[in-house]
Amino acid sequence: MPDGAAMRLDRFLWFARLAKTRSAAQAIAASSRLRIDGRPIDRAHVPVRIGNVLTFLGPGGVRVIRVEALPPRRGPAPEARSCYTELTESSFENAR
Repeated sequence: MPDGAAMRLDRFLWFARLAKTRSAAQAIAASSRLRIDGRPIDRAHVPVRIGNVLTFLGPGGVRVIRVEALPPRRGPAPEARSCYTELTESSFENAR
């Protein structure tokens, strides 16, 4: 994707397999428990860009990730994991 490209937050969470369904991704965004670069988010249509840092409550605790790429589709898990870098030390990798 070209520089400055953006993707809706709910699509990113779903394509990157951080949410099981797009509805779940929308619920995460609307719950105001997600932050992009420290800014609280309450809408699913907020744009996500490469380099943004997302902070949200995951199943095992708080997750902090940096967006490395905008996925073109909801592909297999290894492809999805290459789109972000986990910035928190946790047991998320062990939980998979």
